[in-house]
Amino acid sequence: MSTKRIPHWADVTLVPLLSVFLAFVISAVLIWAIGESPWEAVKLMVDGAFGSSYGWGYTLYYATNFMFTGLAVAVAFQARLFNIGGEGQAALGGLGVALVCLYIPWPHWTLALLGASLGAAAFGALWAFIPGYLQAKRGSHIVITTIMFNFIAASFLNYMLVSFLRPQGSQDPSSPRFPDATTLPKLHEILGLFGIPFSKVPPVNISLLIATALCFAVWWMLWRTRLGYQIRAFGESEPAAKYAGISPARITIIVMLISGGLAGLMALNNVMGEQERLVLNAVEGAGFIGIAVALMGRNHPFGVFLAAILFGFLYQGGAELALWTGIPRELIVVIQALVILFTGALDNMVRIPIAKLFAIRRTG
Repeated sequence: MSTKRIPHWADVTLVPLLSVFLAFVISAVLIWAIGESPWEAVKLMVDGAFGSSYGWGYTLYYATNFMFTGLAVAVAFQARLFNIGGEGQAALGGLGVALVCLYIPWPHWTLALLGASLGAAAFGALWAFIPGYLQAKRGSHIVITTIMFNFIAASFLNYMLVSFLRPQGSQDPSSPRFPDATTLPKLHEILGLFGIPFSKVPPVNISLLIATALCFAVWWMLWRTRLGYQIRAFGESEPAAKYAGISPARITIIVMLISGGLAGLMALNNVMGEQERLVLNAVEGAGFIGIAVALMGRNHPFGVFLAAILFGFLYQGGAELALWTGIPRELIVVIQALVILFTGALDNMVRIPIAKLFAIRRTG
């Protein structure tokens, strides 16, 4: 049964919603099996993530990370390139942010933000350029090279922190704190300008606005520019793209540069915005979560935005569950994994029955 018979609206809304619903049903069964109330768990998750400005702040902070990495995966996948190196690219983006913030005397956070953005994007793009070049020129598979580069990035970052950036006498593998002039405005400060009260505790900051703007910018690039058309044409059919004069090697390298730059920009949120220093495990798996975000969002920037909010909810709501109930933290991870499983690996389990239902409706 061809899934092309599914209407576009059903593909982008019905399929992911049903996938998430099935994941939540199985999660509810698991919660019930350990003696907890699924309904109370859902209420606690929703209230913890959306019931206060405190919860909203952490939900949006996590969502900001996932927007950057989700967009990185989505852009690459438009060219049928599976970039799973977002973890390493985001880590190297953090190194770019740290070097810019520590060694350039910025007079104001606006200029520091511009410089850090360039540093983060450049380091992330460079780390993605190498696998892109190897695929374009040497035929190396992008999946293998990007996942291997995650491990190389982690080792390289550890070396840089321990050998060069760590303050003398410190045992913590982290950089010094960034100067005060590089401190980014938090969301409560931005909303305060308009008289809107918001919790001061969550680390959500102006990077949220940057990530949101990038969702629109990436959409415009992919669907309103010549380069975007070439990327999508190459992704649909490489032979047809070559016949039309589109260079596969050029598109592969450009797409990976854009993808790596987007992943690297995540460091604005977690390194510059939250930690205000570079720590060893600053990315915390957001590079891999970006894959699930892109899959759930159907590799569309607006879908990535919505999927990032969902995963921000899962992270913040899951933290509340682990704190206030007897549900083990490991089960929280299982719930998050179920959402990833159903929206990614088991996508066709939902898609094929829906396609059959639409086919029956047409013939009925």
